[in-house]
Formats: sequence, C-alpha cells, structure tokens
Amino acid sequence: MKKWLIPVIIIVVIGIIGYSLTAGVNNTAVELDENVKASWANVESAYQRRTDLIPNLVSTVKGAADFEQETLTGVIEARAKATSVNINADNLDSESLQKFQQAQSGLSSALSKLMVSVERYPQLTATQNFSNLQSQLEGTENRINVERNRFNETVREYNTYIRKFPNNIFAGMFGFEKMASFTADEGAENAPTVEF
Repeated sequence: MKKWLIPVIIIVVIGIIGYSLTAGVNNTAVELDENVKASWANVESAYQRRTDLIPNLVSTVKGAADFEQETLTGVIEARAKATSVNINADNLDSESLQKFQQAQSGLSSALSKLMVSVERYPQLTATQNFSNLQSQLEGTENRINVERNRFNETVREYNTYIRKFPNNIFAGMFGFEKMASFTADEGAENAPTVEF
C-alpha cells in the first residue's frame, strides 16, 4: 500500500465523520424547531377557538335586558386587543410571547368578570344556549392549558438539544437560538381571594 494513501484515507474518514455529525445535529435541530412551530400553531388554534366563542357568548348575554353594558364592552375590547397581537412562529422570543400572553390574560380577566356578573342573572344562567356556551368556554380554557403545556415541552426538548455539547457549537453555526416558553402571569403564585 502506498504511504500517501494512508493520510488521504484518514482525512476522508474524518471528513465523513465531521459531515455526519454536523448534518445530524442540523437535521435534528430543524426537526425539533418544526415541532415547536407546530405546537405553537396548536396553541394559537386553541386561543382562536376561545376568540370565536366570545361573540356568541356576548350575543347571548346581551339578551338579558338590564345586563351591565360596561362588562360586555370590556370583553369586546379585550377580544379585539387579543386578536391584534400575533406572533410569527419563526420569532418565538420571550418579548413576543410576553406581549401575546398579556393580551390573552386581559381577555381571560374580562371573561372572568363577565362570568361573575352573569351569576346575578338567574334567568340568563338558566338558558340552554348560555349553559352550552359556558361549557364550551370552560372546555376551551382546558384545551388552551393543555396546548400551552405541550408547547412548553417541545420548547424544552428543543432548547435542551441545542444547548448540549457538541450540539451547541453546530447549532450556533446554523443559527438555532434558544426559544422562550410560556410562563405564569405575574402574581399567579398567590391564591386568589374569593369574596361573597
């Protein structure tokens, strides 16, 4: 065997190993990145379902002649604000998520206020339409929570993968950056006070 052939074989083997390692890290990071984007789409879909239910809920509640108009206006305005905040799935940074979460929290707060106000109107709560809408809204809130948890899990998997050594070297070279996850609203760790 010729002596010059040994270094060439070693260089080719090292090149193949380097390529395989680099391509593997990139492909897995792309796959995890796409999982995060798909998971985010599911979160948005759950929030959209809630947003779509609100006009029906407001219409049903408006049927109660003396219902507080201020509460309904608050819900309508919060819905408009929540639908105006959109996040590009390619830019899931903490600032974008925080803006989105603030808008959605405002809507949740307005809906909670509406539900508390509705309890003062027994003729409204007795209607089948309102009961169905309330049940759908509660189910949607559960779906939102499930989808946010799934999103956080996919973000965790992605962030863990790109931060491990030697993946962190290649991930940085290919432009993969850490993504933000949902966090609890400020003060959520404190139990709410309920007064009757």
